[in-house]
Amino acid sequence: MTNTFAMKNWEEGVVAGPEDGPRFAHVHATFEYSGLIEGVSVCDYLLYYAGEGYEGGGQTAPGYERIEGSVAGRKGSFVIRHEVGYGSTGVQGSFTVVPGSGTGELAGLTGRGTIGGASETMGYSFEYSLDRSGQK
Repeated sequence: MTNTFAMKNWEEGVVAGPEDGPRFAHVHATFEYSGLIEGVSVCDYLLYYAGEGYEGGGQTAPGYERIEGSVAGRKGSFVIRHEVGYGSTGVQGSFTVVPGSGTGELAGLTGRGTIGGASETMGYSFEYSLDRSGQK
């Protein structure tokens, strides 16, 4: 099974700093997932740009994303916390399910995964468990 997510919307605005110098920006994005995770999400990132003349990579962007849909056919929603690196070669990162954020059939969801790619559609991996103890 191929696990991918595609960007549907990306709204970015500079929060502080000059366009040609070190600055940070806020991004509000929406994504659509397919594969192990099926559904749609809303995500907010805080990006850092080093400015003109900086040739390195390694910038990181923390973010939170709420996914609504299903994991392996179980329906509900959950929130993930991102730590994403980006540069001239694309995006690489990891994410972790925020404890206690699962709803519906995803209550008790825990897990972590990775993302990567250099286009508007990227791949992901996701290892998870679902502790339904105490759930009705």
